Amino acid sequence: MKKLILSAMIAVMTVLGLGGVAMLSPVYATDSLTTIAASEKDGAKKGTEYLGKSGGSQQETDVLGIVKVGINVVLGLIALAAVIMIIIGGLNYTTSQGEATKVKKAKDTILYGVIGLVIALLAFAIVNFVLVNVFSGQSL
Repeated sequence: MKKLILSAMIAVMTVLGLGGVAMLSPVYATDSLTTIAASEKDGAKKGTEYLGKSGGSQQETDVLGIVKVGINVVLGLIALAAVIMIIIGGLNYTTSQGEATKVKKAKDTILYGVIGLVIALLAFAIVNFVLVNVFSGQSL
């Protein structure tokens, strides 16, 4: 019983910790007209820098942004599924009561969840690196 309570507390603290990390990400909310007007006011031509590319059109930036957001959402859902599998594996492990088959199944679930989470995080990093560095000067 103590193990179950401890595991539940660890699960709750993990979920709260992940939520706290997500809340730390900065939010960049600006009005495009204000940004472009401010850059023209300073005498610098930063209107094209706001678009994300030098000389790029708004349509090219929108397509790249939509692709990036779409891929990030899918990878986020995959990572969420992996975290849920880790939690399910942990609950199965604590309720296995020492039975060898249940313990092995729970450990495998946790292992596969961790592998899935690592793959999702690496895919997120690789996709964002490629989209920012490779396609920054080209249109899709």
